[in-house]
Amino acid sequence: MWGLRRAGILAVLVAGGATSVMAQVCPTVTAAQDIDVRPDYTRMGKPFEGWGTALAWFANVTGGYPDPVRNRLADLLYGEQGLRWNIARYNIGGGNAPDIQPYLRKGADLPGFWRRPAGATGQDWWRPDEAAMWDWSADARQRWWLDAIHDRVDNKVLILEAFSNSPPYFMTQSGLVSGNDNRLDNNIKPGASSAFADYLVRVTARLEQSHGVHFRTLSPVNEPATPYWHAKNTQEGSHWTPEAQQEVIVATAKALGKAGLKTRVAAMDETDSLTFIRNWQAYTPETRALIGQLNVHSYDTFGQTGVRDIASSSNIRLWMSENDLSPQNVRQDFDDMRPPLALAERITLDLKKLKPVAWVFWQAVENVSPDPQHSSNWGLIKMDYSVPDEGEHTLTISRKYYAMANFSRHIRPGYRLFEVADMDTTGAVSPDGKTVVFVHVNAGPYARNLKLPSQNLPSMKVGQAHHVELYVTDAAHEAARLCGDNLTASGMSVQVPPQSISTLVITQAPS
Repeated sequence: MWGLRRAGILAVLVAGGATSVMAQVCPTVTAAQDIDVRPDYTRMGKPFEGWGTALAWFANVTGGYPDPVRNRLADLLYGEQGLRWNIARYNIGGGNAPDIQPYLRKGADLPGFWRRPAGATGQDWWRPDEAAMWDWSADARQRWWLDAIHDRVDNKVLILEAFSNSPPYFMTQSGLVSGNDNRLDNNIKPGASSAFADYLVRVTARLEQSHGVHFRTLSPVNEPATPYWHAKNTQEGSHWTPEAQQEVIVATAKALGKAGLKTRVAAMDETDSLTFIRNWQAYTPETRALIGQLNVHSYDTFGQTGVRDIASSSNIRLWMSENDLSPQNVRQDFDDMRPPLALAERITLDLKKLKPVAWVFWQAVENVSPDPQHSSNWGLIKMDYSVPDEGEHTLTISRKYYAMANFSRHIRPGYRLFEVADMDTTGAVSPDGKTVVFVHVNAGPYARNLKLPSQNLPSMKVGQAHHVELYVTDAAHEAARLCGDNLTASGMSVQVPPQSISTLVITQAPS
């Protein structure tokens, strides 16, 4: 079963100058603070590629659920009536030894695609050229998601990336995929980078062949220069010094070339921009030249314009490839507006400062917390992972889901972001210039009037009619369309509710 909410209607003002037409379904409400949005359509970014999520770890859980449940989840995330995402990051698992007592958290125990021969011990048994060493039936749950996404997203806009959190256990120093005993030591065994790169590339090639998909990029390391990864951790992770990062990047590029794949290396999926910059500064020009895409996470926002400048000066595509958050001291509450406002503010800040061409969520589906004192608002959809596969599954859709919808349903692949003076507003325009989207985050307790100069909309003339739609997520609405009308004003003011995420879609009316 699924828990889905239905929204009512909120009165929202759409007004203009002296010649404006009031939308009949949007009666006037109280006065509000004026916000001069001031878009600058002369300062456009590169075409935006889209939105998506990493499939680790939720796919490893939900991909084994009954068809009605897992298909409903896939529709909610990638369907036309859902978030309309078009990007997925497939996690190639390293995999612990089969005789290790399980200790990784639910979903994080991703299987590797290797098969250890009967009677083999230690770490020196791996012979990748022998077919018996491979288990291509592994990771069936995440691979189900790969097919489900491929079925729902047009190939013209579908973008897949493979990534790794850790080498297989037999390529590590600790013998565990969760990290070294010392969290600041590399966990890959000396001299094993080429073998690891070969493993990643062979898996990527097999997935492409078996599932009829293409991985545009392959990211061999994840948050490499952080102190997160240690042997007693409950998820896969590995520390990599900048020197070790370069070694595996070079090895991966060589392995991709040898395999004849068109896939490019993405790097380095660092946890924040300042650490990314430090890694990048240590790379040689030769290493940098092998990277086809720059990936950075935004778990901290310091230094984002520095990464922006690196991408621009190097002419390398930049993704914000992982983020999720829960405001401090806010316990799990699916209707609390603070988590969706925080998410929307982070997206807005990333798009305005970092200027990536894609924004990728961490885990779309999270395990519901049974302990209110130690809970969080991570994830967009919550489920109880302790329920057996064939049990009764309840989907709880949080308001963060609808905050994401305010962005991903309307700023579509191919749109171009443009500069907006207001710090709470993101602006984007369609490739033909006939549709403009503004997403505004109002975290305050008062309504706001967004003032827009309609005569400056691309491809629109002064006095030309245009259609306006407003979509709102707040305490009463879930990315709901509240009003729309044809306007011919030379200026326009749209009132948005307090503590809301509001999307304004302005479309040129036919001449």
